Amino acid sequence: MVTIDAKGFNDAVYVTALAQAIKLVLQESPFYGNVGIPQYQTIVTQVYPDFYVAQLQSQYAQYFASLNITRQQGVDPPTYNVTAITHQGSTLSAAIPI
Repeated sequence: MVTIDAKGFNDAVYVTALAQAIKLVLQESPFYGNVGIPQYQTIVTQVYPDFYVAQLQSQYAQYFASLNITRQQGVDPPTYNVTAITHQGSTLSAAIPI
């Protein structure tokens, strides 16, 4: 379970939401239809979903001191490295496959 820390910062909540949004198919959520990546279209067209990942990065950047999302080269399935610097100064990083 991810919750707000003792000092009231919710960076862990937003990094979890970002990871879930990257794994989410566009219009899959009944509440947040504009969040996600069109994974089926990406498979059919063989084009990486970098545009949609950039949209997610700009949407979630306001919740961190710094947020950087980059695609790993030559990895199948497409995998994105997420590096977030929290407001406390700690660095959170994860590799998220799509």
